[in-house]
Amino acid sequence: MDLLLATASSTPAPAGGGGFDLIGTILWPLKWVVELVLVAWHALFTAIGLPAADGITWVLSIVGLVIIVRAALIPLFVRQIKSQRKMMEIAPELRKVQEKYKGKKDQLSREAMSRETMALYKKHGTNPVASCLPLLVQMPIFFALFSVLNDVTRQAQAGIGGVGLLNAELTQEFYDAKLFGVASLHETLIDAFNTGNTTAIVILLVLVVLMIVSQFFTQLQIISKNLSPEAKTGQAYQMQKIMLYVLPFAFVFSGVFFPLGVVIYWFVSNLWTMGQQFLVIREMPTPGSEAAKAREERLARKGKAIDASGKVVPMEKYLAEQKRLYEEAERAKAATPKRQQPVGKQRAKKQAQKQPGSTPGDNGTSSA
Repeated sequence: MDLLLATASSTPAPAGGGGFDLIGTILWPLKWVVELVLVAWHALFTAIGLPAADGITWVLSIVGLVIIVRAALIPLFVRQIKSQRKMMEIAPELRKVQEKYKGKKDQLSREAMSRETMALYKKHGTNPVASCLPLLVQMPIFFALFSVLNDVTRQAQAGIGGVGLLNAELTQEFYDAKLFGVASLHETLIDAFNTGNTTAIVILLVLVVLMIVSQFFTQLQIISKNLSPEAKTGQAYQMQKIMLYVLPFAFVFSGVFFPLGVVIYWFVSNLWTMGQQFLVIREMPTPGSEAAKAREERLARKGKAIDASGKVVPMEKYLAEQKRLYEEAERAKAATPKRQQPVGKQRAKKQAQKQPGSTPGDNGTSSA
């Protein structure tokens, strides 16, 4: 088993250059874990009969790496979706606060606007940092993934391995592996053009296009189905619409320089994100959004509904709760004392004339 071989023979990669590599030091433990998962999947596929040096074996290992990493990040993903949703929901209220203090530059006004903004964040249980924090936590992991897959060429040419279980032998094996026997996993689109490898060019172009399309539809799911009408009037919504069309262009340029192994990882990761987000939007939609209405319709067809606490309950229990809430509201309304509006003398006199046996002074009203 190459996993055992790698464990026995792996050594830390030489530092090289003699300087202190801060980024490398931070990413070292993450890269070690990434290599562990990649080599473990490779060992598993080799054990069931796939050729150890074949491109498809390493491609499947990359897919397995995506599955493990993204599954571990599910809680962060759900938290990020919820935070982003709350931020977009309160965007109209934030805009009202900003308009309230628009043009006011004095210290007291700025402090008052800050207090009202923070109170709004506290009321809804979110803040801008909460929506960004999960993404910031994920970034080092994705950098480590990219670094492991992207460094294969340099390490193979230097005759060394990675930082952990991806030793020199496995690194060279990964470097030599070819998808369908024609496209090397370390080959970029530029490399394919320079060598005239038409098949590799086609494979890379198709994967880059699919990577961009999957990224586009992942973002489109949020702004088209999971936003309430109020959220679609905020500035955050306009920014998301802009990013929906800007981000694909960034991937066009980056995809040209990505090795085939990295492009495969990114595409599979996008597919995971798209499917995961579809499930989150389907089962945890933003209240008032199209996705929420669709969920309510699905539940209604099954004889179920969502109660006041957000739980799915039988329709009979939901109707009973709605009846109870309505009766409580009516009782509260009836118990609220009505404020008697003052009327003028002429109107009081007319009202008194409509009531036999009474005089204008009997109604207790005062003149306007």
